[in-house]
Amino acid sequence: MPPYSAEAGAVLALNAGSSSVKFAVYPAGPEARPLARGEVEIGGARPGFVAYDRDGKTIAQQSAQDDGDADRGSMPGIKAVMDWLDTFMGDTPLLGAGHRVVHGGERFTAPCVITDQVLAALDTLTPLAPLHQPASLAPVRALRDHRPQLRQVACFDTAFHAHMPDVAQRLALPRTITDQGVRRYGFHGLSYEHIARRLSDIAPALAKGRTIVAHLGSGASLCALRDGKSIDTTMGFSVLDGLVMGTRCGHLDPGVTLYLAQALGYDHDRLQHLLYHESGLLGVSGRSADMRDLLAHRDDPPVMQALDLYIYRLAREVAGLVSALDGLDGLVFTAGVGEHTPYVRARLCAALGWLGVRLDTQANDRSAPTISAADSAVQVRVEPADEEDVIRRCVLQQIG
Repeated sequence: MPPYSAEAGAVLALNAGSSSVKFAVYPAGPEARPLARGEVEIGGARPGFVAYDRDGKTIAQQSAQDDGDADRGSMPGIKAVMDWLDTFMGDTPLLGAGHRVVHGGERFTAPCVITDQVLAALDTLTPLAPLHQPASLAPVRALRDHRPQLRQVACFDTAFHAHMPDVAQRLALPRTITDQGVRRYGFHGLSYEHIARRLSDIAPALAKGRTIVAHLGSGASLCALRDGKSIDTTMGFSVLDGLVMGTRCGHLDPGVTLYLAQALGYDHDRLQHLLYHESGLLGVSGRSADMRDLLAHRDDPPVMQALDLYIYRLAREVAGLVSALDGLDGLVFTAGVGEHTPYVRARLCAALGWLGVRLDTQANDRSAPTISAADSAVQVRVEPADEEDVIRRCVLQQIG
């Protein structure tokens, strides 16, 4: 029997990436702890899913026959996980499902129930996030096919930054262009919303102060928080901006793309593939986009150049956000690299010594919740990312 009340119901959170969809099922109540988590594979020869219970034990694993277009079509992995949920939940109704949607544009600045009209409007935003928006919407369509009566909620990565100061949103382009929505949007908003809420619970003084959150994963960005609200962020019009990432270059002189197009004959598709898939740590190292692999080969000069550039750009962007905040009270690391890579945290904090950042080396080595030394002028923390919990809250707000 399911480990929760059948009367309460449950909600499903889905967090789509380029090749997989993370999911979590929660009781429809105040408890934030998921009943099960898992991942749906949407690429490969036999897409399927794996699910884990609250203790991390595998409780389901299944492959589904690929139809040759699983990531854009019927997504058999999504169907497989929904069929499994019917058994797992027994008589408990699934009340709704929430989705991380990368781009909400100027119109969608808060979670909303997905209707035919909303889905059509979100499709029109695909040019703003040509690789990520379709991946966000594919699970929505799959659920509409498999569970047409299920209420679905869109939770937007851009929404958390929607009320940044105008000066942080504006690009220095003619108003005839910026009036058409060409501006800085910011991303990773669900992650930053989770950290802001988490700080209000565990470090209220820091939550009300000036904090920079470093969401460091394959994609990476920084966000400047004041009183829990986004003041500025390193990603701008697109997810290509800002920090050096796994395969993305981050901030780039636009003249480089003009040169590649004019002098070297790069067309749109070639440029897009270069900027999204061939650059960043992978491009500089010539070896890998995976931080773990790079750290294991630091004796290779190109790898060390990639790591040096990664840290240099991190430190430089932190400095810019310190200026936007008029100082710094806290630095929070989150997401895969941020949570699990003491080397990156140590090097960045060393580069920020001029701000009075002092690290507790032993605490950093074990990835403790607080890794700053007692005499540090800036509190430095490590907090797990939990975008699925933010999605859960959005669903309950919209269907309650």
